Amino acid sequence: MYSFIKANRKFIFSIMVAGSLAALSSCETDSGISPLVLPTTYDNTAFEQNAASQLSVLSAINDMTTEAKKGRQLGGKVSESLLKSSFSNGNPSVKSQTTTYFAGKLENEWFAEIAKASGTTYTPGNPATKGQGGMYGGYLFDENGTEIEQLIEKGAFGAAAYNHAVKLANGPLTPATADQLMAILGMNPTFPSSNASKHPKPDRAMAVYAARRDKNDGNGYYSQLKFNFIKLQAALNGGTNYTTDRDEALTAIFTTWEKVNAATVINYCHAVISTMSNTSTTDAQKASALHAHGENVAFLHGWRTISSKKITDAQTDELLALLNSAPNTTPTPYLFVTDSVNQLPKLQQIISKLQAIYGFSSAEIEDFKKNWITEQNR
Repeated sequence: MYSFIKANRKFIFSIMVAGSLAALSSCETDSGISPLVLPTTYDNTAFEQNAASQLSVLSAINDMTTEAKKGRQLGGKVSESLLKSSFSNGNPSVKSQTTTYFAGKLENEWFAEIAKASGTTYTPGNPATKGQGGMYGGYLFDENGTEIEQLIEKGAFGAAAYNHAVKLANGPLTPATADQLMAILGMNPTFPSSNASKHPKPDRAMAVYAARRDKNDGNGYYSQLKFNFIKLQAALNGGTNYTTDRDEALTAIFTTWEKVNAATVINYCHAVISTMSNTSTTDAQKASALHAHGENVAFLHGWRTISSKKITDAQTDELLALLNSAPNTTPTPYLFVTDSVNQLPKLQQIISKLQAIYGFSSAEIEDFKKNWITEQNR
């Protein structure tokens, strides 16, 4: 069993600085064991075979998302039964890898709500749409302004994908584990860090957001993940002599994954603030702001009840409350576009709280405003 998670469920958060991928010195230590030698590339020989289960889970999440997106078309109906079958079918199924809490929310609440909202139109704060929801500005919202499509997809990146990764890290650990962890994160051994249209094997799931938060200078989150996956594979191939290197790499991967999630919440907070701070906004802009808000709710909500993380459930609930989306309450996200003057300061509070939790620098907070894939056209 992976001793780091077993011994400390909350992780010791220290950034593993991504250095050069050049091989380390091969001279022996005092114990007679040669230091771990890092290759410059990741061995992809058995990736597809080793990670078949993880790739199928991501494909099932994609199937759910595709069904949910039918509601973005005027008159398009979302099928609750198809959502449930995509969630429950497969071996392993998405459901089997999802936290009990989040699976219950999907099956007992959100699948039905998105199906009910689809096929009609919606105006935020309009009493006539109370109890229904519908399409607004190209996105589908429930009657409270929550974009359930995001909870289905982005929420699953935490509640299913990260949760599955924790199970993998708890062992047994084999050389195949590196492939499996990389796959469920959404990366692949070509390390594209690129727009999907520019690469034959693009990043998926949370790896997309790692790339967006990376300035491509060799020091960012995507680069750190690449470095530590190469290190993890080398350590696992090296056997029991390299358990320290193995655990260092695992720690860095999980630490970076969670930081990417938090940084992405900050990105979308910036987006809502920027859009709704304008003196006048169109319906399309308001819908875009509600969409960004939905991303925030999903990226946070999916991490509830996962034990192996830095952020606590109490902190997560506090942030969700600031988003007017606290669990076990009636959410009111629509207020961010109907009463933005009073609501937008809450988003700055979220940014400050996440900065304190994860130790982000002021420069990083500023950088998180950017989608660096778009900025650099890569």
